[in-house]
Amino acid sequence: MNFIKRTFKGFNIYSGLPRSVYVLASARVVNAMGNFVYPFLTLFLTEHLGFSTVRAGTYFSISAVAQVLGSVAGGKLTDKFGRKKLYLTFQGLTALCYLPCAFLGDSIVIAWLLIIAGFLGNAAQPANSAMVADLTNKDNRKQAYSLLYLGINVGFSIGPLIAAFLYKNYTWLIFLGNFIAITLTLILLYFGIEDTTPSREEIQSSKARHDNESAEDANVIKALLKRPYLLLFFAGAMVNSFIYSSIKFVLPLQMTKVFGSDLGSKYYGYMMSTNGIVIIILTTFIIKLTIKIKPIMNVSMASLFFAVGLGLLGFVKSFPFYILAAVIYTLGEILEATNSGVYIANHSPINQRGRFNAAWPLIMSIGSAISPTVFGMLMTKYGNTTLWVICFILGICASLFLAWVGRFEERYTKKLCKNVL
Repeated sequence: MNFIKRTFKGFNIYSGLPRSVYVLASARVVNAMGNFVYPFLTLFLTEHLGFSTVRAGTYFSISAVAQVLGSVAGGKLTDKFGRKKLYLTFQGLTALCYLPCAFLGDSIVIAWLLIIAGFLGNAAQPANSAMVADLTNKDNRKQAYSLLYLGINVGFSIGPLIAAFLYKNYTWLIFLGNFIAITLTLILLYFGIEDTTPSREEIQSSKARHDNESAEDANVIKALLKRPYLLLFFAGAMVNSFIYSSIKFVLPLQMTKVFGSDLGSKYYGYMMSTNGIVIIILTTFIIKLTIKIKPIMNVSMASLFFAVGLGLLGFVKSFPFYILAAVIYTLGEILEATNSGVYIANHSPINQRGRFNAAWPLIMSIGSAISPTVFGMLMTKYGNTTLWVICFILGICASLFLAWVGRFEERYTKKLCKNVL
């Protein structure tokens, strides 16, 4: 009984947030619950469309490039035309890409429609992230980003489990489920939130604060160059994205190789669900434990968990140890997902939040664009064990680098303050 009381007491950190944040969190639950396609996309390409490992890697790289372009376009358009309008438009077009996939069988057209869906879906994300930044401040951002992340994973812990049973005999329902989930999300957001785009008066008044969120008259490149520590953060985050992309590409192939096609696809679904369940159970407690630690230091710790969890995958033989590895790298995901957005929002000018928030999916997509091709070649030439050892080494390097960036920011900020005075 005391454990239950302590559990619910932990959720008090989410009280007092703006109403629209709760609506966004609810929408993410629905959207993630219907996100059936991407967890099983590698298997669909190789088993249904006959792609080789290298060709599938190349496909993911092309798809990731499309997502990069979508992020860039979406960030620019968000700051120009407003948050809500852009998000609803691009997500609506994304849903329309999934619908025909349910009726095309094993046509190669599906692969191209999913690339277009990736472009449009990523174009919508800067608007979503900018809304969260608009609705929050430095005092409640960690809680807000944590709740939104938790919402995604409440849905994601259920979605892949359902998709695992649909994949073999009812693949078309995976695409239809994605369409329905996005449509329900659009209805919820259309009626549930107002546009959060800052007014001209808010933009002008922000300039008097002289902090990282003050409006910038300079273009986004010059604004970023004023924040060199943010650019360095992006470099470290790109390494994390590169190695963590292996979960979507390498891991399902390894599972089917070790356990066979039927059992391997189900086990992979279980690992994805484990990922979601761990997030649901532990996110709130991790936020409470780390809330006073600077976001960049939490991301540095995330890299360590990635290193250990992914490195373990190179040596495990039985399924329980795969689950253990999933728990470890999921701890890293929690730390990164709940702190990276906060760090970026805390350093984004109020009038350029769309473009600055586009940088995060941009960085993630660049890492994702590079990794499938590289991993595909490494798997073919050296095998999975060598690949996972490389991920371990890169994770350790990223952790040390991000910790250094945190100290560099402190020194840079102190020096800047002295020059201003």
